[in-house]
Amino acid sequence: MTNILSFDFGGTHIKYGVVDTDGKIRTKEKKRTPKTLESLILLIKNQLKQYSHEGIKGIAISSPGSVSDEGIIYGFSAIPYIHGPNIKKHIEAETGLTVHIENDANCAALAEVWKGAATGKEEVAVVVIGTGIGGALIKNGVIHKGDHLHGGEFGYMILDSNNLGSGMNTFSETASTFSIRKRVAQQKQIDILSITGEQIFLKAEQGDEVCKQAISEFFHMLAIGLYNIQYIYDPELILIGGGISTREDLIQQLNKELEWIERKIDAATLIPEIDRCYFNADANLIGAVYHYLQKTS
Repeated sequence: MTNILSFDFGGTHIKYGVVDTDGKIRTKEKKRTPKTLESLILLIKNQLKQYSHEGIKGIAISSPGSVSDEGIIYGFSAIPYIHGPNIKKHIEAETGLTVHIENDANCAALAEVWKGAATGKEEVAVVVIGTGIGGALIKNGVIHKGDHLHGGEFGYMILDSNNLGSGMNTFSETASTFSIRKRVAQQKQIDILSITGEQIFLKAEQGDEVCKQAISEFFHMLAIGLYNIQYIYDPELILIGGGISTREDLIQQLNKELEWIERKIDAATLIPEIDRCYFNADANLIGAVYHYLQKTS
């Protein structure tokens, strides 16, 4: 069995592990994210030595930013030094192995198509919900990046054009988990850092009307975004990722909102098929390997 050394670049930690070509994680660890590119490459080389007995054939990387096929990572992130230089060529020169890099949301989507909730499907949209909203488009079983590497950047969609620039206009601003906290903090006139999403859901269950309204608005705006994605791209399936995806009532609440939207719009003929992502914390490691295999097949 061929093994690939997979890395998931994050702003706080670098996760890494040995993943075989069947998508099974044989071992995994994490370390604090290095402060320089030189230190990052040294970390990669050290892990190659550590796993030398595993017969590593290549290196797969999941990274924030807009990743070109050539290996340059455009945009910006919490790891500023990876943007600009050709990371792929740097690591290949230092390790002597083939390296392939893909955007982290795209890797999460690839993991789902390969071994997760979208196995066997060709046209899939994945919406990853956190403090913002990211995502990915799968077309004919592979990532659709678009002309400017922005395919699947759903968070930029404008869902409310009133008072543009107010901070509550885009999909990310109106339907992320951060938006729930922002609504509650504004209504209660409290510091947004003083309350978490988990606390808001708990208070809503206890009858807090402000929290209940913030959650209702979140589900409503999220459903509008999913409706738009369905009619823009018409995927077989839309998968929801991120911490919110673990909530048991997520799919039920979204389906209720989507059915309401369909009733209100005469031209609407279908409701998106939605589900939650199968993989959570391991998705990027697995998806990076699938991307590597697609590139080297």
